[in-house]
Amino acid sequence: MKKVLLLGDSIRMGYEDYVREILKDKAEVVSSEENGRFAAYTLWQANQLLKLHKYDVVHWNNGYWDMNIEAPMTEGIHPVGEYTYFLKRILKEIRRNGAKVVFATTTPILEKGNAMDTSGAGVALNFNNEWVLEYNEAAKKLMAEENVPVNDLYALCAKDKNYYKCSDLLHLTEEGSKKCAEEVARQIELLF
Repeated sequence: MKKVLLLGDSIRMGYEDYVREILKDKAEVVSSEENGRFAAYTLWQANQLLKLHKYDVVHWNNGYWDMNIEAPMTEGIHPVGEYTYFLKRILKEIRRNGAKVVFATTTPILEKGNAMDTSGAGVALNFNNEWVLEYNEAAKKLMAEENVPVNDLYALCAKDKNYYKCSDLLHLTEEGSKKCAEEVARQIELLF
């Protein structure tokens, strides 16, 4: 049976159980119980998980936390250059593990706003679709340079008039999480 690692933020946490169910006869799906938050935190988290096992495939996302401007800061936790720096470091660690990898884009935002994160950290995440587009473009450029397939969850969610967003306007509805899970599982199976 294949071994799959899911890395990422609360969007990943929303779809991971559905991915586990879809792939239950084909793969053991592993993930952290914690939110991967921003890319530097995901790097640390990935290191903890990658040193325990060899994985066949890693599916991963980061973005919302990286672009979050938390007062009194005036720029994102990781400006775009730092974001891609940490993405590249995460990618290096995944490759050292011997796993194939697919990166997922950050899902779209309907309207500018903020919502409490679901990690229990008590942080309000600010969001703006212009930021999402900028960070997604930088990540897609890096992944193209590194020959890493991209799972375009942004495009998938943009097909719905409300982007599958729940009442906090950041996280996905159950339907959105299920739609993403189907695509995540499909992308993972392409790498088996």
